[in-house]
Formats: sequence, C-alpha cells, structure tokens
Amino acid sequence: MSAPLKTGLMGYGFAGATFHAPVIEHCGRATVAAIATSKPEPARADYPRATVVPDLDALLALDDLQCIVIATPNDTHFDLAKRTLEAGKNVVVDKPVTLTATEAMTLANLALARGLTFAPFHNRRWDGDFLTVRDLLASGELGRVTHYESHFDRFRPDVRPRWREEASRGGGLLFDLGPHLIDQALALFGAPATVSATVKTYRDGGGAPDYVHLQLGYPGLEVVLHASALNALAPPRFAIDGTRGSYVKRELDTQEDQLKAGLRPGDAGFGGGNAAGLLRVLDANNQEVERTLPTRDGDYVGFYQALAATILDGERFPVRPQDAVDVMTIIELAARSEEEGQRLPFERIR
Repeated sequence: MSAPLKTGLMGYGFAGATFHAPVIEHCGRATVAAIATSKPEPARADYPRATVVPDLDALLALDDLQCIVIATPNDTHFDLAKRTLEAGKNVVVDKPVTLTATEAMTLANLALARGLTFAPFHNRRWDGDFLTVRDLLASGELGRVTHYESHFDRFRPDVRPRWREEASRGGGLLFDLGPHLIDQALALFGAPATVSATVKTYRDGGGAPDYVHLQLGYPGLEVVLHASALNALAPPRFAIDGTRGSYVKRELDTQEDQLKAGLRPGDAGFGGGNAAGLLRVLDANNQEVERTLPTRDGDYVGFYQALAATILDGERFPVRPQDAVDVMTIIELAARSEEEGQRLPFERIR
C-alpha cells in the first residue's frame, strides 16, 4: 500500500476540528500534515506533528501536500477552492461547496481541465441509516417505492450570534442541512423532474431560514425533505412507502455526537449504537409481516478512504462534481419556489 495521503486542512473551527481532522487521521490512508488557522494553539495541541500556518497561501506553499480540505465559512468556499485548484492541488470542499450552482460548475470544470479531484464533502452518504436505506431499496423488499421522506430536525429555538445564522454568508438550514438531505436523495433516485419548497424563518430574531420543506417530483415517486430548528419531538429520520410495504427509522446517525464527545474512528463502538428501523412488508404469501431491521454502523472514514483511493490509486470518487452542482441547482430552485409559490422544473447545469 502507498504512503498515506498528505492533506492540508484550511480552517480549524467546528467543522475542521470535528468532522475532518479526526476522520482523516484515523481513516488509515491519510494524515493531517498541515493546518491553516488564525488560532493556532488548538491545532498545535491536537496535532503536534502537523505544520500549522496562518492562511491558504502558506498552506499552498507546502509542496508535499497532495490535497487541501476547505472547512471554512460557506461564503469563502468558492474563492478558496478555486485558488487551490489553480495551484495544482486536489481539493475537498465542505458543504455547501459554493453558494451558487454556477460557482460549483466553475470548480468542477476547473478540476477537470487540470486533471484534479474536486470532492464535495457529502459525508452523510456514509451515515449508518442511509447505508441501510440504500441496501433496503436495492433489495426490492419494499417493491416499487412511491414515497420517500427524510427529516433532519432539531430543537434550537435561540438564535446564536454566528455566521451560520447569517443569510448573506450562506447561513440557515437550506445551506446547512439542505445539501445532506438533497444529496442523499440524488444518490438514491437521481435527478428529479420538479422541485417545490417552503423556506421560512420562524424563530424570533432569526436572520436566515430555519424551516425547509422540499418536494422533489419523480414519475411515480414523491420525495419529501424536511429540516426544522423548532422541532422538539422529531418525526422519523426516514419514512419510506412502497408497493409491498413500508420502512420507518427514528433518530439520527450516531457519528456526529460521538465525534463531538471525543470518540474517534477505530475506538470501540464508534459508528455503532444506531437504533433499528421498523419494516412491515408482504411476505412470499402476500401476508403482512412486521420486523425490526438492524441499522448498519456508520462509516465516515469511508469518505477519506475513497479520497485516498482516488488520488493515490486512480479510482473513481463516489461523489461526483456534478452531484454538487445538482445539489446547488436544487437549492436555488427551492429558494425560487418559495418566492414564486410554484413547482419548478429541474434542469441540469453542465
């Protein structure tokens, strides 16, 4: 096996310190070789072997880095990623990769022209519950799927003074949780025919959307994606109906809370502890049977293992640049649908 992929991390705030650095370091095929941050002390304490520098220019000047991970505020992603690709480095960009579909396509085309990897950080394709849903749909046990509903709800009634609450900086749930919900749906069903949405700000003092209800239309299938900051009794994470039965799964994947608590990939129990789902289907005799369906362990390291296999071994990365463009296109259509009160056709930007 080749030497570990040397990565540089641009930004060491919540995303960089929680979702990227520990997963990179423990995936088995990559290492955090350098970190760019304006607050170097935490980075040095957590990763004493990494080179800590003040900004992207200093990070790009380190010749041995093979990939740069952009984990900074949303409104900075496009410029930082573009500069990284122009410098000849592969790049991972946290979600949302940009604030517009046109910007996402610009990055995709630039990476293609330079022969580089542009990897959207859609890590929730490696959630245990999503992996379980993917397997279930592939099995055909639900028959032809007619309704898919995916929720990512929280109860956060207080608006905090941070960039994630500022619409002008790409804050709010449409840009925060929307990319995860949309990307998972696209990974399962492909591009929709239509998009409609309700996008609202309901919290007192809110400056960015905190309620998102998206409907993606497909022939014979309706996809509902929902995120709210004012849901103290969250509905099922997934609810899926088909011609031969239904599946319901409650509670979120465990990996985010485990990473926040200091657990690391490879530690006992990491990725596990996911609640089972409930499945009610017709059996071979067309009799209704109900049983629990165990949920797979989550596997966030799978993202960075796939990245290393792409950059070091030439394998195809599972999250395509076009996927990120499609996600941003749907986000733009969702905002338009709220403004215009219409269901809009989806047209892919290429």
